[in-house]
Amino acid sequence: MIKNLKYIGLSAAIIASTLLEAGNPERAGQAGASQLLINPYARNSGMVGSNSARARGLEAQFLNIAGTAFTRKTEFIFNRSNWLQGTDIFINSFGLTQGIGETGTIGLGIVSINGGKIDITTEDQPEGGLGTYSPTFYNISMSYAKMFSENIFGGINFKIISEQIPNVSARGIAIDAGIQYHTGKYDQIHIGIALKNWGPKMTYRGDGLSRQSTVKYGNNYELTVNNRSGAFELPALVNIGTSYDFYLTKDSTGRSKKQRLTLNGTYTSNSFTYDNFLVGAEYAWKEMLMLRAGFYAEKGILSADTRRTVFTGPAAGLTFEIPFNEKKSTVGLDYSYRFTNPFGGTHTFGLRVNL
Repeated sequence: MIKNLKYIGLSAAIIASTLLEAGNPERAGQAGASQLLINPYARNSGMVGSNSARARGLEAQFLNIAGTAFTRKTEFIFNRSNWLQGTDIFINSFGLTQGIGETGTIGLGIVSINGGKIDITTEDQPEGGLGTYSPTFYNISMSYAKMFSENIFGGINFKIISEQIPNVSARGIAIDAGIQYHTGKYDQIHIGIALKNWGPKMTYRGDGLSRQSTVKYGNNYELTVNNRSGAFELPALVNIGTSYDFYLTKDSTGRSKKQRLTLNGTYTSNSFTYDNFLVGAEYAWKEMLMLRAGFYAEKGILSADTRRTVFTGPAAGLTFEIPFNEKKSTVGLDYSYRFTNPFGGTHTFGLRVNL
């Protein structure tokens, strides 16, 4: 118990120092690398990320890295999102987690965003006609998580960030850290704390920031002028979550996992915009069929006049997961949908294999 209190106390101290500058909507737009805020995983996004205290496997790299410690063997995941249908933006995410030793887990996750085609324009040809270009974004995560006891899990995640258009790019690094605490008679109570996207500022560099200029001094001289790009901060945030499992059927042990209902709640404290309140629920039948729903809330979310995000709040999703050998390996198909206005919502499809 004393060891547990030490971990919880350390987590509380980290959060308290971070929250002092969090949730400031007046700083909205002052951070960059906003792709770090996009949830690319179907299971998480079906509950709007409200399950940060109970997230497990590779998907926990986005919400709370401590959850990857639940992978004791090998897990593979691939997800594809049609981001804001109608914008032609697609997000691919894939990776794996691998248990090492008795308590450790390593993970590799890659998120690739294709921003679609944009017309090339110049001052002389503002209407285009010069072809198109495609912005690309990559987030590469390398993580390590550990089971410190039967109740406490912790982890750290290192991220490489890349943003690029022709002749201009920005690259940076960030760190995530998180702790999950699971308790109760049947480990049905879950508490999670995570710090995300902490890192140095990023800056755009490249030949695309230079331009040709003519200077008249007797004769005309052609000069190359380099424009400076201002540095921008990363969208740091803190997730504080809790979950509770209700077992709807019982056996001789007093519980049965045949039917489970989990209620989730997460408070997200943002450094550069409104704070978020995330709630969600998941119903599972034999851990083979799972139905999910969630709601994303922030100040002004219910009115189109005051809403600062394209998302209107609700989300839903489902999973089919079946075993396929004697080792209880499973393969699962995931889907989620988030409602938006405008555009046609965000669809995410996923494939998960646990060996």
